[in-house]
Amino acid sequence: MQEKSTQVKQDEVQCGDGGGPITVLRFAGDITSASQTAVLGTYQALPADARRILLDFSKVEYLNSSGIALVIQLMIAASKHGQTIKTFGLTPHFQKVFTMVGITKYTSLHADEQTACAAFTA
Repeated sequence: MQEKSTQVKQDEVQCGDGGGPITVLRFAGDITSASQTAVLGTYQALPADARRILLDFSKVEYLNSSGIALVIQLMIAASKHGQTIKTFGLTPHFQKVFTMVGITKYTSLHADEQTACAAFTA
């Protein structure tokens, strides 16, 4: 199986809560040990005022333990910087995996972008 490179598109959305824009990191392809620059590099390049971040996994085709470790590193860094992260687009399998490895300590998991966006105001 040939690995598909990780693409990350940075986006901004408004949730209608008046809290300002929300930064969205839209992942696509595979997330593995080779994804460090795409995952952590994109996060580290975010503007310092990015306080609310959505992680979109809806186009991720493959995610292994090394990729999950990168996601955990991103979430720990965000927590240290006082940023709030919401996550959506995970398959049921990876929702279960993220819960089992304790990622839900740093983020809440949502079915879709609207639900995740609304969770910032809940």
